Amino acid sequence: MPTHEYRHRLTASEGDTDELEHVNNLVYLRWVQEAAFAHSRAVGFNFEEYRARGVAWVVRKHELEYLRPTFAGDELEVITWIDSWRAASSVRKTRIVRLSDDVEVARASTLWVFASLETGGPARIPPEVRDAFTRPR
Repeated sequence: MPTHEYRHRLTASEGDTDELEHVNNLVYLRWVQEAAFAHSRAVGFNFEEYRARGVAWVVRKHELEYLRPTFAGDELEVITWIDSWRAASSVRKTRIVRLSDDVEVARASTLWVFASLETGGPARIPPEVRDAFTRPR
């Protein structure tokens, strides 16, 4: 079942840059995570909702490919979607695009595990969570 894209806009700040005056690679990772959290909130599942169920999404693996540098003041769109599902995990894909020239500056793939807050082990993703990400908006 396909999921729908979520789009998250942001502007790179001076604080995001490093000694080379371009956005530091760790900032891209932060943006990937922020977009994932925003997407979950947008479909009705914030951290408090997950906590009430005794579960949370945790990262097992990030893969980030840096394609072009970005700089303070660049307006960007972080586009994310869930690419695949398993019983207790999902793979989320993300593209970061500079809006001024529509150039993809980075892409990521993240393996998220749905985990029990009690045991720390994997937990089966309930249908209502999966459905929230696949329902047309």
